[in-house]
Amino acid sequence: MFEDEASFGRINKPKYCWCSNKFRPCVPCHHIREYRYVFGAVEPLTGERFFLVMQNCDTNNMSVFLKELSKSYNDDIVILVCDGAVWHKSKNLEISGNIIMTHIPPYTPEMNPIEQIWKQIRQMGFGNKIFSTLKAVVDRLCDTINLLTDELVKSITLREWIYSAI
Repeated sequence: MFEDEASFGRINKPKYCWCSNKFRPCVPCHHIREYRYVFGAVEPLTGERFFLVMQNCDTNNMSVFLKELSKSYNDDIVILVCDGAVWHKSKNLEISGNIIMTHIPPYTPEMNPIEQIWKQIRQMGFGNKIFSTLKAVVDRLCDTINLLTDELVKSITLREWIYSAI
């Protein structure tokens, strides 16, 4: 499985949209610095996925994520490919017995297919939207994650080099 974290919050970026020739679209925008972070793991061959929304990214929350991931796959050995975030390599990180962690080289997000999932979630649920509360952001995030299907995840994340490596 490939693991990563992403932030979702109340700062929005206007996206392109279509309208008739004589109209200029008006997209509301605001910059309120409130965020929640989602830890996620995807399996490109099957489209399986696991997500957990957290208040921040740190070693403690990474340990919670690993514990919950381990429970979900308690009959399996999970090889988890992570980037080089500090909380992925901390001495205080609690790694469950059925999880083996490995890391991609520094500054290579293109090697982590879950990056495309974050892009898809933003496209499906966050384009040109304003959220009045952080709870509304989390609700939209969870609703959008629940729209992801195995087939969609496979189509976004399965790459030839992953397929040939297995």
